[in-house]
Order: sequence, then structure tokens, then C-alpha cells
Amino acid sequence: MTGSIKSQRLSNPDNDNRVISAWESVMNGHSPAPNALRRLINDSWRRCLDARIDPVHLHPPSVLEDNQLLILQQRHSELVTASQPVMMMARDFLAETGSVMILTDPEGVILSIEGDPRGLDAAASIQLTTGYNWNELRTGTNAIGTALMTGQAVQVHAAEHFCSGVREWTCTAAIIRDPYDGQTLGAIDISGLKHTFSPHSLALVATTASRIESALAKRELRFRYQLLEQSVARFSGSNDGIIICDRRGRPIKLNEQVNSALLAQNIKLDLNKSESLFSLDLNQISNAHPTQKPEWLQDDWIEPVINEGERIGTVLTIPSPIRSNKPEAPSRQLSAHRSDKPTEDRGFNQIIGQSPPLKKAIEKAQLLAKTNVPVLIHGETGVGKENFVRGMHQANDTETADKRPFVALNCGGLTPDLLASELFGYCEGAFTGARKGGMIGKVEAANGGTLFLDEIGEMPLDLQPHFLRVLEEGEIYRIGENKPRKINFKLITATNRDLQEEVSQGRFRMDLYYRISVTSIHIPVLREIKEDIPILVDYFLGILEHKYGYGSKKINPETLKILDEYNWPGNIRELRNTIENMYLMSQSNDLLPADIPEQILSTIRKIDIPSTYATSMPDTGLLQQAELISIEKALALHHGNMTLTAKHLGIAKSTLYMKIKKYGIETKIAQIRNEPI
Repeated sequence: MTGSIKSQRLSNPDNDNRVISAWESVMNGHSPAPNALRRLINDSWRRCLDARIDPVHLHPPSVLEDNQLLILQQRHSELVTASQPVMMMARDFLAETGSVMILTDPEGVILSIEGDPRGLDAAASIQLTTGYNWNELRTGTNAIGTALMTGQAVQVHAAEHFCSGVREWTCTAAIIRDPYDGQTLGAIDISGLKHTFSPHSLALVATTASRIESALAKRELRFRYQLLEQSVARFSGSNDGIIICDRRGRPIKLNEQVNSALLAQNIKLDLNKSESLFSLDLNQISNAHPTQKPEWLQDDWIEPVINEGERIGTVLTIPSPIRSNKPEAPSRQLSAHRSDKPTEDRGFNQIIGQSPPLKKAIEKAQLLAKTNVPVLIHGETGVGKENFVRGMHQANDTETADKRPFVALNCGGLTPDLLASELFGYCEGAFTGARKGGMIGKVEAANGGTLFLDEIGEMPLDLQPHFLRVLEEGEIYRIGENKPRKINFKLITATNRDLQEEVSQGRFRMDLYYRISVTSIHIPVLREIKEDIPILVDYFLGILEHKYGYGSKKINPETLKILDEYNWPGNIRELRNTIENMYLMSQSNDLLPADIPEQILSTIRKIDIPSTYATSMPDTGLLQQAELISIEKALALHHGNMTLTAKHLGIAKSTLYMKIKKYGIETKIAQIRNEPI
């Protein structure tokens, strides 16, 4: 019997001509000769005929758009992560073989592919690459689709493919199953042109699938240990029913009060079955079409359990009619570093503005400050990302914020070696020029506090797996050391890049992206919140008065109108620098349009002036005064050269002479040229 099953799974290249004859018979509407086909192939061909698949012309597999593929990879991120070690190894052990290793989702969509470069090129020619769907009922008999259809390991060689367009290929696939409930998670496949056929491929894919399943089981077991360790304290002193559910919503531990609490709430739930509470399944929560939550399940009964920024399960509290006399802590997310002390968001008081987009970002940051979840901040240069980060650090625990380390590092502009040293530190003698006694890295320095990595998208690709390991293992190795150091910190990263696009282009690791972007905050750019400009200007003027002691200055309403027309590509930082420039250069207590730097005026096409010279003319109107300053500054820039000044201002030379006479500044020209008056 075993030999019979094995013969069903394995192909025999010697039977190729007999298989071709069988295929021709089937195409002519006849049954194949007895024993011409393996039962597995015969059944698959019949399914293809029923599905009306064209056997002559290869059906191009349906393909996902880049963003759809990214979403799909994210949905199956655990499978992708567990498969990465063997997929990376495939580059080496399949090198020079012409073969590739393929990972798919349960529907047959290719999530990743590795292997021999020649094999990758050949595979791409038939759309055997990421994003394409090789379901049997779309592309005919093939190892991926047929394995997923039958639920068993399959080898399909050459003529056994239903569609003639892939007869030059041989492929072998095995199913990857969830180690806890046996559900199909995907398939692992080895494919190549038919001359690469090997009967050992079946054992190889079966072993590979088993390794992936073991990695998934180990990961799930670690999560369960962490979940129980963090949640079991909830059992003591409570008369409520407590159910601890794993990441799939499956109950793994419950207290004695559960049954009475369920009965009191008139809830019918059979906890003797290991079925999932689907509304607590993290896969369902993250999918685009989550399962409907049962009517009896109230939101305030659900407490997500977070460990090192990742949700590892849920504590479900069913209120009992008999309440405990012990006061309960307010409902909140459980964290590996949970604090029951009240927090004051004093750090966020440094963020100025009242616009709805800004307030929304602040509210989200305040919420995330109370958890240990990694946060990715999106925002252009100059929007004040570090203010948000410092606010989150201080809001996390006001009483200890000043005692806990806050470490910031910009990943841009550093060589890979220098960035590695800055991040991880090094021991004495690690390399030539290493500091005596070594150096502590930024990651280790942030232990117990907050690590802020700005411009995370600039981190070199070959450095990313080392940082990912730090996040996953909670320990760090200084360069040159073999002994790990345990660390724990709140990670906040920031970028002005589109990291999803960077992932799709291969410039940023997908697993690291998912690790750092558990939650994200978008900080609005200044051009989106221009209603905050007057508030910001007043705030900056107050700071400048205290800093320089030049007295109180205010901004003219007409000046504010002009500032409002500018797009502020440098955002709040550019506004602050502009106001500081105007405060220092203006000789009046009122900041007038003429005090606005020329590059801003030039951009908004009000006036076009350089910034090397300044004056005032109180008796003229604001626009006339701005025009006068424009002329004088242009004259100063070009040392009184009338031709260049007129060209710079975009007016005729005769018009320039007329305006000079109008404003009576002939003597100014002589001063600029250092000529005798």
C-alpha cells in the first residue's frame, strides 16, 4: 500500500511518451489507455476539463498589483517569516541546478521565490514568479495547484502538465499546515526545466515543509508562554470570568468563574471545544474582511495582550454579577512593561497647533505612548517628528521620564560601518582604531527607555537583518563580542520615504518593515494645517524675545496673508527659521511684508528680491514699501549694476530708472557702488 501511494506522488520520466499519448486521447474526447496515467494526474486532468481550461494555450496566471501583493504578504507574514531561512538557503543549495524554490499562499499565489538565477529567469518567462496565481483551476495541472487541491505532496513532470505551454517543466510541491489546527497555510515548491528532474525533490519539499511548520510551532509556543506569563495574574482575586485566548482566538486558559459568568450573561459558549472566537483571531482582525463579532461580545471586555510591540493574544473578561471587593485597574492594553501610575502628557504641550489633523495625530500619539508597541512616524522633513517622539517618551510615565534614557539617532548620512558602530557599539580591539574599553551603542544606551531612529529608510540593507534580530530576540551583541546583552526599549522610528514602495523595490526588508510598523502616525505637513500658522508665529516670537532680548515684536496681518500663500516645503522648521530671520533683521516692532526673506517672496510671485540689503520707508504703503526694498536689495546684490538688477527683478531697465527716481534713492546707488555723492 505504501508503495502504491508513493507511486501516485512520484513521476516517472520514462513514461513521458505514454503520457503524451494519453493527453492526445483525452483531447480527442477519448479515455486514456488503462494505467497510462497515475490516478492523481488523471483526476487532475478531469478537473481541468470540467473547468474548461484551454489545454493548448497556456492561460497566463492572474497577477496581483504590487500593493495587493504587499497586502497579501503582510496577511501571511508569519508564514513568510518562518519560511525565510529555508528560502534564503535555497539560493545556495539550488545554485547551478537551474531550479527555484517557491512559497505560495493557500490559494496558490506566489509569495516569494528564490534559487538559481537561470531558473529564476526561466520561471519569469512563464509567469512563475511573485504575485501570480498557480491554482489548478486557473493554470491546469501543476505541482503547486494540484498539491493544494489534493492536500498532499505532489510531483508533476513534463507531459503530466495539463497545459502544453508548461510541458518543459518539472515541479514538486508539498503542503504547509498550521501545526495547531492542520489548516492549509500554503505550499512549498521546487521547479525547473524538465532536465532538472530528481526523484529526491519530493523528500526535499516534504522536509522543507516540515521545517517551516516546526518554526511556526516554536513561534506559537513562545507566544503562548509569554501570553500566560503576562496574563495569569488576572486570575487572582477576581469574581469575573477570565478567558485567555491565543492569537487565533482559541481559549487556552480560563478561571473557575467563567461558567457562572457566562450563565449570568445568558451567553451560550462551549469552552470544551477548541474552536476559535473568530472576532479575536488576529488574522481576521488584520484582514480586509474581518469576521463579524458576536452580539454578546462587548468591546470593553476585550484586552489585547502586547509583548515587545506585538499582540500575542487577548484576555476576555466576562463580568460576574458578584463583583470582587478588590478595586480593579481600569481597562487598558497589557504590556510587558505596564505601569499603573497616572500619566500626564506634558511632553505634547510642546506641540503647537489646533488644526484637526494635528490634534488627531497628537491623540493617536498619546494613546500609543501608553503601550510598548513599535511606532512608525510618517512625515516630511521639518514637521517636528522629534517633538512627537519626545512627547511620547515623556507621556509614557511622567514621574520617571527624566530618569529613563531617550536616545535618538539619524540613520541617514552614515556609512554602513559607522552606523553599525553607532547602533550596536563595539568591544575593545574589535577593529583598528577601536576606542579603548569599547563603546556602548545607541540601542544598548536606550535600554529601559526610548530609542528613536530617524530616517529609518536610510538604514543599509545588509544592516537591517541584524537590527531585526535585536528586535525579535531582545538582546544585542556588541561588535566583536560573543556574549549577548539583554535589552528592552520602546522603539519609535520615523521616515519621509514610502517604505512600502521601498519594500517592493527591494531596498527595505519586508520583515523589518512589518516589525517596526505595528502602528503608525502621520504628522501633517504645514501646508495642510495653515490655520496653525498664526499660533506658531506667536509662539516662535515669544521664544525669540526670551532668547535674544530684543523686545516684543508682532506680525503684521498683511505679512501673515503673504506667509499663508507660501507652500512651506521645509514645514515648521522653515517657518521657525523664517520668523527668526525676520525678528533679527527687522528694525521695527512690526514684522512687515518687506521683512519676509526674498526666497519666499520669489516663490509666491509677490516680489522677487535678494536678502543682502534692507531698509524701510514708513511713509509708503505696504506693497510700495516691499517694492522699494526689493529694488534696494537687488541693487545691493548686483553692486549697483542697473542691467543685472533690472534682469533680476524682471522689469525693463527704463522702468527701473523710473522707480529709482520715484522713490528718490539715487544716492543709495552711489553708496552701493562706493561712489562719491
